[in-house]
Amino acid sequence: MTATAPAYDQHTDDRSERRVPAPSEIGRLLALLTASSGEASETVSPLDGRPVARVPQSNSADVDAAVATARRAQPAWAALGPRERGRRLTRFHDLLLDHQDRLADLIITETGKARRDAYDEVVHLALTARYCATMAERVLRDERRPGLVRGLIRIDVHHHPKGVVGLITPWNYPLTMAMADGVAALAAGNTVVAKPDAQTMLTALAGVELLREAGVPEDAWRVVAGPGDMIGGALIDRVDHICFTGSTRTGRLVAARAGERLIGSSLELGGKNAMVVCADADLDAAVAGALRGCFANAGQLCVSFERLYVAREIYDVFSDRFVEAVGRLELAPGYGWSSQVGTLVSPAQLEKVTRHLEDARTQGARVLVGGRHRPDLAPWSVEPTVLEGVRPGMECWRDETFGPVVALYPFDDEDAAIEAVNDSAHGLNASVWSRDTRRARELAARIVSGTVNINECYAATMASISAPMGGRRDSGLGRRQGPEGILRFTDTQAVATQHVMRLSAPDGMAEDAFARLVAGGLRLMRRAGL
Repeated sequence: MTATAPAYDQHTDDRSERRVPAPSEIGRLLALLTASSGEASETVSPLDGRPVARVPQSNSADVDAAVATARRAQPAWAALGPRERGRRLTRFHDLLLDHQDRLADLIITETGKARRDAYDEVVHLALTARYCATMAERVLRDERRPGLVRGLIRIDVHHHPKGVVGLITPWNYPLTMAMADGVAALAAGNTVVAKPDAQTMLTALAGVELLREAGVPEDAWRVVAGPGDMIGGALIDRVDHICFTGSTRTGRLVAARAGERLIGSSLELGGKNAMVVCADADLDAAVAGALRGCFANAGQLCVSFERLYVAREIYDVFSDRFVEAVGRLELAPGYGWSSQVGTLVSPAQLEKVTRHLEDARTQGARVLVGGRHRPDLAPWSVEPTVLEGVRPGMECWRDETFGPVVALYPFDDEDAAIEAVNDSAHGLNASVWSRDTRRARELAARIVSGTVNINECYAATMASISAPMGGRRDSGLGRRQGPEGILRFTDTQAVATQHVMRLSAPDGMAEDAFARLVAGGLRLMRRAGL
């Protein structure tokens, strides 16, 4: 079904105007679900705490039906080939940009994030679609590799789609996280069954609607809804590969359940990301980068920073500038472009953030700016907060807060800074700021993290879709983006064609003599560089 314009003005900057989609649009989107349990879950907007939609819930029979439908559709989708699949994903790219205002309004309604953060989602998903559309044919191309003896053994390598890929996606980036992995899976010839987070179901379904308008068959991407322990588990038990973005605790459960079936899993999990500001850093740029890196989406971003390590010789100057800049941030949840920081998404997020802040205060940490709950702005809004004096034993020392809270730490030498950064169970994203980019790259290589950005917070890697992204240690398994992000959805097959040569002793030759003959041949091949 073709997406239609929303029933509200997309261009007003009045942040008090409510832009919940019309009932007809909500009904059209919810009709895309496979859900027959007769139960529904109500969602509310973080902007005002008022209801948005009642989302029908799926049961295990619905998961069975969705996966069976996707499985039947997969051979025909794969048979289109990467070039034709790419044409449709290119059309999806164009539709995302055509509908960017509508999508941003829907994202804001369901998450309460600032408009610029909502826009980033549209751009990232569009970039992902274009990359997969243009690169899949090259990445998936059959390869010829040398055999044991050139000319006598031929090796062909093929990349076959897994089949049906399952997605269990989070609320914090409900458009791009709901679809980016699935777009790569489609490009590789798979079909998809997705379980978006209940809080942000409409955004995910709006993306699916555009995908269908772009020419992706409706049976190639099915959507189910319901509690993760029931519907998520049922999905893992039926698909051929599972993608999960969320907490480390839940990620371990997902990996264990996938492991029981010996299917692959891609997991982007928690982080406690750190930014290092060296003594020679451009302070203006570093302060601006820290603002974005710490408070994008009110800190509810898997790659945002909760630890800032600053060289002692510039610590006071940086701290003063940063705290002043944080205090000037526009905290104004709403639909306009003026807001720089949105709101937390739920009472659960508010409880965790306020608990971390109270624990830190009680144990002696100093609040340099912010730290207050602001229900006058939105029910779960919290001021961007900078802490000093955070130490072991405080909840926010090691645990991910996932909110607008960052702690400052001085360091005396760069070796000590890298040691502090790596003193974490996580390893998702990091950043190094220095005018000496060669030295910064050397420092970056020593950080145990899936991505490290130099003189940038996270966008350099995230927006460069050729750059693989993912976690190390407790931050996850696998990589999205880059060739790796497409190939994870394939099974690699090697086909060897042997001509003339035998790899066993000829009739009449003793095995020990054949072994000596092979060893002599290997030595000759090494000397010849074969």
